[in-house]
Amino acid sequence: MNGRLHLGLPMWANDAWRGSLYPPHGGAEDRLGDYARVFSAVEGNTTFYSGAPRAETVATWARQVPADFRFCFKLPSSLTHERRLEGVEASFDAFLEALDPLRGRLGPLMVQLPRDFGAEELPRLRALLARWPSDIPCGVEVRHSEFFHKGAVETELNRLLISHAANRVMLDVRPLFSTSTQGHPGMIKAQDEKPKRPLHVISTGNFPVVRFIGHVDADINDRYFQPWVDRLALWIKQGISPFLFVHTADNRHSPRMARRLYDALAGHIELPPLPEFAGERQAELF
Repeated sequence: MNGRLHLGLPMWANDAWRGSLYPPHGGAEDRLGDYARVFSAVEGNTTFYSGAPRAETVATWARQVPADFRFCFKLPSSLTHERRLEGVEASFDAFLEALDPLRGRLGPLMVQLPRDFGAEELPRLRALLARWPSDIPCGVEVRHSEFFHKGAVETELNRLLISHAANRVMLDVRPLFSTSTQGHPGMIKAQDEKPKRPLHVISTGNFPVVRFIGHVDADINDRYFQPWVDRLALWIKQGISPFLFVHTADNRHSPRMARRLYDALAGHIELPPLPEFAGERQAELF
């Protein structure tokens, strides 16, 4: 049986998407529903900065999306960056409890580690993965340079992830760093914030997570995405269900870029048509 591609963006609340993904005059309360009619997953970056959402908020989200939609929240930075996974058992359990209304709609919850979280701290990650519920996928994003040298340290990390069926998050920043910022404010900010690390493509679990950080030039994105077409198609044919999250420099154009990349993949493997964007459909009526 084939796997399934889960396509998404880094968020669903973005005013810049009015008139494209969203109707030009729609309310904020309708956005998640409009988003979920097109995309099947979303990164949950707000939890990284703000922690677990309120129970009533989570319950509302659960009512607004179909059963096969997947939320991929990040663990709060208070656990990963401030406490560096040390002594976080109770806080981790509380975070999962807050998300319980979405239990059947959770994709890989992501553990984004600090840039200086290295091999000596892997026992803390091992303890967290040992505590991880078996029914919730896990994604781990490392940023320390020693995990990208293809040596003993990276081998230790990959073996740890494989042993717990945890998915190594693949951050593809090649398009972003392929040229200078060209004076573009979004490019300047993105190149400053994103770590410039090599791309190591590996599936350590059944739900590989690819975070594709695009350029403002669509042709550059097409060129760097082309190898992903074969890889994603292969995973899907192998019964693996990858998650592809599409970013652009300032995310103004990420919905349209995601559609463009999806169409490129659909040329190589059978995929259902991506639904029309609500804002574009409304514009056609006038």
